[in-house]
Amino acid sequence: MPWLPPNVSTFGSDIDSLFYLVLFATGIAFVLTEAALIIFLVRYRHREGRQATFIHSNRRLEIGWTVVAGVSFFSLALIQQGTWSFIKGSSPPEDQSVLVEVTSRQFEWHVRYPGPDRQFGRVDSARISSNNPLGVDAADPAGQDDIIAPVNSLHVPVNQNILILLRSRDQAFKEVIHSFFVPQLRLKQDALPGQTTKVWFNATQTGSYEIACAELCGLGHYRMRAALTVETREQFEAWLQKVKAGQ
Repeated sequence: MPWLPPNVSTFGSDIDSLFYLVLFATGIAFVLTEAALIIFLVRYRHREGRQATFIHSNRRLEIGWTVVAGVSFFSLALIQQGTWSFIKGSSPPEDQSVLVEVTSRQFEWHVRYPGPDRQFGRVDSARISSNNPLGVDAADPAGQDDIIAPVNSLHVPVNQNILILLRSRDQAFKEVIHSFFVPQLRLKQDALPGQTTKVWFNATQTGSYEIACAELCGLGHYRMRAALTVETREQFEAWLQKVKAGQ
């Protein structure tokens, strides 16, 4: 459909199907409700010499529309459960995925990749500075081979599971919530302070896509954008080596 951005995610079609199902169901409810409203407005409009009659209630009618609405919502919940469990309730194994750490801060995204040991070094908020925005502990052996990408830049290979460890860290405002949102991936996940959330996707097309913060996170919220670059495995590895050489 023209009003949705192109889908470049393996699970995007499942989400789109649910979207159209909900849109169809709510569309029918909207049309029936508005039709009933118009009918009642016309039929029971004010007329000279006609006195309005007060009707207390209709228990059968009230029970009927309550049951219909309840069954409809419960059915939608059952239909979407499988998709929800697949996308949000589970994630691919770490040893079969490209690991990435994405940390949100006012008002930028910081990206880090593990080295050959596939482990991230420790971070400490007390170490955060302009030269060390993540607060990485340089003395931690696990982090000495980590690769820190340029600010607001996330690169991933195409047709591979990407497992993101999503975090939120702000030195002055501990309670700030951000939201990782890529419309083309049909992916949106809040980043919560003090919590690491696993997010995964598998991009099916190369290209450049915008990462937006979908949570109002302060006066600079409008400029909290980053670029997601999906490229071939060879291009991704070459980019990693280039970033590592520049550190």
